[in-house]
Amino acid sequence: MMRNKSLLKQFLVIVCTAFFCVSGIPFPAMAQEEEEQDPSLRLNAQSAVLMDGRTGRVLYGKNEETVRPMASTTKIMTCILALEHGNVEDEVTVSSYAAGQPKVHLGAPAGRRFLMGDLLYSLMLESHNDTAVMLAEYVAGDVESFGAMMNDKARELGCGDTWFITPNGLDARGVTADGKERFHSTTARDLARIMSYCTWESPKSREFLEITRTQNYYFTDLDQKGSYSCVNHNAFLSMMEQALSGKTGFTGGAGYSYVASLEDGGRTYVIALLGCGWPPHKTWKWSDARTLFRYGLEEYENRTLGGAPNLKPVAVTDGIPGEGDGEWAARVRLAVGEGHGERQALMREGEQVEVRTEIPGELQAPVYEGDLVGQIVYCLDGVSVCTEPVYAAETVERIGLPWCLRQTVGFFLQ
Repeated sequence: MMRNKSLLKQFLVIVCTAFFCVSGIPFPAMAQEEEEQDPSLRLNAQSAVLMDGRTGRVLYGKNEETVRPMASTTKIMTCILALEHGNVEDEVTVSSYAAGQPKVHLGAPAGRRFLMGDLLYSLMLESHNDTAVMLAEYVAGDVESFGAMMNDKARELGCGDTWFITPNGLDARGVTADGKERFHSTTARDLARIMSYCTWESPKSREFLEITRTQNYYFTDLDQKGSYSCVNHNAFLSMMEQALSGKTGFTGGAGYSYVASLEDGGRTYVIALLGCGWPPHKTWKWSDARTLFRYGLEEYENRTLGGAPNLKPVAVTDGIPGEGDGEWAARVRLAVGEGHGERQALMREGEQVEVRTEIPGELQAPVYEGDLVGQIVYCLDGVSVCTEPVYAAETVERIGLPWCLRQTVGFFLQ
């Protein structure tokens, strides 16, 4: 038996090596390539990140900006776009292209009809590749157009190192509009950012969580020709009680990957793991997930970033001066938005918040009450974690002929 296992491992190594040579996807170095932020954390993943879900600040990173394939963790983007642009009561028909997708798949033949909402459970619980294509074609008409939507959303979220080609995460290469060849890929930082959006920020985050937290789901097609049962393969939901959501993935190019979110007493955490082992190391992602989340829970607490600094009035060029402004000097008082001083972020003991104001030295009249004139920036470790808008607290009109005439008449009547 031991000899058979050894032969199997050798066989898998040969197969994976051949895959990378043929595909052109960079071969994953098993060694620790870069120094981790905290060497006390020993992770199996080649790239990993622990992120503050509220601010997007990276609390721990290991090669978190290295571009890698991400397998079926892709489907969190497919799911959230389907929710945001579709209707769960809509009908979706299986195309011949969708029906031809490789396993893992739903296995429905071309022409079969489903409710869009049912397919979301197939997508996220069983990670069916054909379902991802069905949803992409339903939302955008074809896979290529849906890929463009995915990339547009990634840019909107600030994920500049992510490039989607397929809606299911199968290893793929393509050419961008500027002629550059790229493979279906992301970074641990970008993937965590997308998960944070899906969990807390999207207008469809509640529906996303309801789907991804469901343990079992059963449905039939609209013509009652087949029945389908889905089981949630995100075992981490039962490993830590604070776990909110997650998605696993595996391809020969990506290895095992995992992205997940967790919430504990108002503290929000997201992790992303890329290249977290190859067969037979399927469970490494669970141990890495526990390590990262426990580190976050033990080391970080929510702390208030602090109130707004003292904001002095700003000069207004060509503005009508008010009482107390001086004969020819106009100034406008400033105010911050509601909720200032209540913003929080995950911080370690001893960390200090740096507060800076970004407000021009003078403004041009007219300035109206409520105009956005600047912002207050709160930073940790030199990274902006929160901004507060600064508004004009009053109106300062522009000097004009009527005002000048009144001033002249008043001068002679004194």
